[in-house]
Amino acid sequence: MKLKKILIGLLAGTICGLFGTGGGMLLVPSFVYLLKIDPKKSRATSLFCMLVMVMTSSIFYYRSNYIDWKTGLLCAIGGIVGGYVGAKILKKFPDYIFKIIFILFLGYVSYNMIF
Repeated sequence: MKLKKILIGLLAGTICGLFGTGGGMLLVPSFVYLLKIDPKKSRATSLFCMLVMVMTSSIFYYRSNYIDWKTGLLCAIGGIVGGYVGAKILKKFPDYIFKIIFILFLGYVSYNMIF
């Protein structure tokens, strides 16, 4: 079981480093379906894992001078507020609603990436 968790983290970390945080899309389904963790707990655990992965990746991006500080700081301010709002909303809706929203979001993003 420990090896499975480490492998999930390794894959998510690699995706995070390559694509800039996309590892969360791997972590939540892995936690829910492979590790049988409650969906809300999976999302919260994923955020914690992503924090560590993003901090690590950011060091390498910083060293390569890839960070647009103005954009990053302004988005971070919005992210703080959005993270608070999202965590509050999470408590109020059943898990199937978030699955539907997530599927619609992925479909929208996929369509825009293709076309």
